[in-house]
Amino acid sequence: MQTTLRPSGKGLSRRDLFGLGATVFGSAVARIARAGQSARRVVVWSEGTAPVDKVYPDDVNTAIAAGLRRLLPEWQVETAGLDSPEQGCTEESLQRCDVLIWWGHKRHGEVKDAYVDRIERRVKQEGMGFIAVHSAHFAKPNKRLMGTRCGWAAYKTDGCRLEVEIKEPNHPISAGVSAFTLPQIERYSEPYQVPAPDAVPLAGTYVYPDGRREPTRVGLCWTIGKGRMFYFAPGHETYPNLNRPEVQRVFANAVQWAAASR
Repeated sequence: MQTTLRPSGKGLSRRDLFGLGATVFGSAVARIARAGQSARRVVVWSEGTAPVDKVYPDDVNTAIAAGLRRLLPEWQVETAGLDSPEQGCTEESLQRCDVLIWWGHKRHGEVKDAYVDRIERRVKQEGMGFIAVHSAHFAKPNKRLMGTRCGWAAYKTDGCRLEVEIKEPNHPISAGVSAFTLPQIERYSEPYQVPAPDAVPLAGTYVYPDGRREPTRVGLCWTIGKGRMFYFAPGHETYPNLNRPEVQRVFANAVQWAAASR
């Protein structure tokens, strides 16, 4: 509809004003709708037990979120934890969540089963992505989704390093990632008691201080119902590995991959 000025100097007629208002309102609604369709949201959850020191002074979830904000500026990135309302698992938050990243260590048992039920439903029935990090292998949501004990054969902080290799270079999680080394890591030894993964984009080798070498899986993928799930083995709270650009790229890729099912 075209709007013209009246030559009498009285400005726009009531009909013209109504038409103009409807046009402006319709355009605004369309812009909001497009923004809502394109905006995606990831929540990074942590239980809050990382030492308050120079490694992760604002907790693990904040470090992961910082990398995501840098690499995924179009995403809405938020943090949550045990001390958040409903332990960071409100129905409203989960409904708006495309991907949930979970880091836990010492307080797995404090997470309420009712909230785990919500996460399970969102992943299996509604396609929310889920990413478990390091010691979150024992987290309630991770074990619920895997349906197994999710234990490793050994857990050692013995000064070994991890040489990460790209096992599946064509997988979306491997995009833009080259082989890299984490100088110190808490070692989780195979086997990992989980269902056979759909893909293992990242593998690696632990190198002991005495030179011995031990192969391991570093990043594993599954489809769980309608959702996608990724487990990333590095991420101990005493090593700054989550600040490394290669690791941050892995997380950014994993978020986009896990959200694709939605």
